[in-house]
Amino acid sequence: MSGTGLVDQLKAKFGDRILGAKLDAIDPWIDVAPESIADVAAFLKTAPGLEFHYLNCITAVDYFEPDPKKAAKTPWRPHIEVVYHLSSVTRKHSLVLKVSLPRWRGDVEGELPVLPTVSGVWRTADWHEREVYDLSGVRFEGHPDLRRILCPEDWAGHPLRKDYVMPLEYHGMRGR
Repeated sequence: MSGTGLVDQLKAKFGDRILGAKLDAIDPWIDVAPESIADVAAFLKTAPGLEFHYLNCITAVDYFEPDPKKAAKTPWRPHIEVVYHLSSVTRKHSLVLKVSLPRWRGDVEGELPVLPTVSGVWRTADWHEREVYDLSGVRFEGHPDLRRILCPEDWAGHPLRKDYVMPLEYHGMRGR
């Protein structure tokens, strides 16, 4: 199936919840509305001819510029982009899904953004979502065991956020 055909198929099923696409990229991607990611993922996994049975990874990118002068020149508003890399081994194709979230839920600093889990679609998402939560601060609603996976449970903050400040000390150990 061509990339354009896939986007048309997704738009026919999900309408305006498919926000855009860039099919001429090295890794073609489709932009999905946050509330629809689990439904779109389930469709992509089970639809005949698509069969994206393999979730390669989930990651997050923090689009934030801490320098106010540089921030004024950026063409985008600060946000977190969650990126899903999918593959179909049987069909020999791949796809990237992107979901944009505000950096803070309700624009309240410290309130982490929330996204539905896809761990019910791909079991491996359990670990990937825990990593994104731990390092980038995105909560996955409905996740069966959302807790830190790399940082200790009492760690403050999320180290891959661009406004993260490394602590000078942690339990008596020097941080820098």
